[in-house]
Amino acid sequence: QVQLVESGGGLVEPGGSLTLSCAVSGSTLDYYAIGWFRQATGKGREGVSCISSSGGSTYYPDSVKGRFTISRDNAKNTVYLQLSSLKPEDTAVYYCLAKLGKYSYCSGSKVWYNVWGQGTQVTVSS
Repeated sequence: QVQLVESGGGLVEPGGSLTLSCAVSGSTLDYYAIGWFRQATGKGREGVSCISSSGGSTYYPDSVKGRFTISRDNAKNTVYLQLSSLKPEDTAVYYCLAKLGKYSYCSGSKVWYNVWGQGTQVTVSS
């Protein structure tokens, strides 16, 4: 059974950077499209990035475009999300989600995905 484990969250000052990791176990990352979502206290889950199974297609909403970068290392079974120029409004629990299948695209909608991780907290504060 595939499992996703997020790591790399923490406390960072505004303008700072973090790199989140999503490690896949129980299966091979090659077969999955991966999405990153976040949920701030009192708000719904928002898609912040995704990457297709091949890595050839990515997505970012306007709120994070130019600040967040997603990448995948299939040899390490890990997807990364680099966060930069962080703002207090980026504070949230960040989750990675997986969709089984060889897709040339990915989705910013959480309902498209099959598997969820447990999340990692990112707090942006001075």
